[in-house]
Amino acid sequence: MGPSLQLKNRAYETDGYDFLENPYKWDESFAEEMADRVNIFGGLTAAHWGVIYFIRNTFMETGRCPDVYQTLRNLKLRIQDLKKLFPTGYLRGACKLAGLTYRAQHIHPSWLEQKGVDKIPDFLEKKVYRVDAYGFLIDPSEWDEDFALHKSEELKMPESLTDEHWKIIRFLRSRFQETGSIPTVYETCEDNGIEIEDLERLFPDGYHRGAVKISGLSMI
Repeated sequence: MGPSLQLKNRAYETDGYDFLENPYKWDESFAEEMADRVNIFGGLTAAHWGVIYFIRNTFMETGRCPDVYQTLRNLKLRIQDLKKLFPTGYLRGACKLAGLTYRAQHIHPSWLEQKGVDKIPDFLEKKVYRVDAYGFLIDPSEWDEDFALHKSEELKMPESLTDEHWKIIRFLRSRFQETGSIPTVYETCEDNGIEIEDLERLFPDGYHRGAVKISGLSMI
């Protein structure tokens, strides 16, 4: 649980830099009351709200905070326009007021529906994973199998996770929990009796950016 930020109407849990810990706790009051903290004085205009709601709607639809290029392109804004609206920057201004950071990511129910899941569990609709700028899970203890499924979908792997995939994932998780470190690609192949070609077939994005990332770990 992060530090509490007391604003006029209520307290919000933040990460210590005034970014919301949980994007689902956002409301318009948060944006309005935070505006002067990001050097926006005189209240938020329709132009501000247009950017804020584009960021939030994109997050709710895709599970990712849109990057600055995507926001400018979709809203037909120039970088100078954005600077005038949010003088402290895109991340530290617009995204902050929208209750997001580039780390925010969630499992969106739409991809489960595409997999033929009729009833989306309530807990998944509000599940949030904290990831870094490269999509790696910040806290390995927050990992679960749903994260692995979502990440494999995001990486557009050619097939769903099979028993072969799960064997490697669970090996990495188990070794990390036992030793506090991630085994090398050599150890992973040797201990699981597979060749490097097998690993490439299973995780085409690579050992680090594929197997390790899906396992909720990071070598960075």
